[in-house]
Amino acid sequence: MDARHRDVLIALIREYIDAGRVPTDKAYRLYVDSFPKPSTNPRVADARARGSGIDSYMERTSNHLSAVTKMTGLLLAPPLKRTTIARVELVPLEEHRALAVLVTDSGWVTARPLTLEPPLPADEVRKLGRELTRRFGGRTVTQIIEMETTPADPLDELHTRARSITEQIVAMLRGRTLYVSGAINMLDHPEFWDIETTRGLLRTFEQKERLADLMATLAEDEGMRVTIGEENPFAEMRECTLITSTYLYRDQVLGILGVVGPRRLPYPEVISVVTETARQVTDALTRVRQDLYLPS
Repeated sequence: MDARHRDVLIALIREYIDAGRVPTDKAYRLYVDSFPKPSTNPRVADARARGSGIDSYMERTSNHLSAVTKMTGLLLAPPLKRTTIARVELVPLEEHRALAVLVTDSGWVTARPLTLEPPLPADEVRKLGRELTRRFGGRTVTQIIEMETTPADPLDELHTRARSITEQIVAMLRGRTLYVSGAINMLDHPEFWDIETTRGLLRTFEQKERLADLMATLAEDEGMRVTIGEENPFAEMRECTLITSTYLYRDQVLGILGVVGPRRLPYPEVISVVTETARQVTDALTRVRQDLYLPS
């Protein structure tokens, strides 16, 4: 297709969109690929990332993406290297399972079910949580991982008694964190007024491991990316557009952020918000003079 015919086709697609009609995914792709490089968006608020508050900063960034675009904000961050653990709680679920709740000194909370091997009574599970708080409280993620990977005393009673639990907690600390904000915003778009479509999409948002894997795959290519409709690998997201952009730390891709919305959306504006937010996250991280993250 020569440039003249391409320009005519793009103009027709724009008229189609402006009239409130929904083009095909291929038409959207041609339309999006015609955009110039995004410019700075003044609606994006800058924020500073400081030390152990970096996890809160990441969560605020996801919230900001959602609030500005009126869509669902996503941010995938690697594990924090210098985050300090304030408290560990183990909540008994049943005889062979418990919920591990980790609270950082900046108030960030993450929880994940653990398998108890061997099974333990509820009182013993709670007691182990208190003992782990005494041991891990006030220590950074790096210190905790080193403590448990190469214990000073391999015969330490707590280490031997709770080894299975501490190994699972260390895996939590090493894991990536996916922040999802504003999932309810999808209900404001007519495309998601169908109950089954919305139920499937919200279920995908709840399956954070699966969604984190998708974001991690997208982060393999540096820069901004628009994934439209059928281009999404998940059937539940085939009515969606996913707009993402990587952010950097020390000139290397550190993570990725973006928004999920309907296929019919103000592409230039949303792309500008996402790319500018990624740029500002990169700038904020350069002002933090310490090794923030564990290697992948």
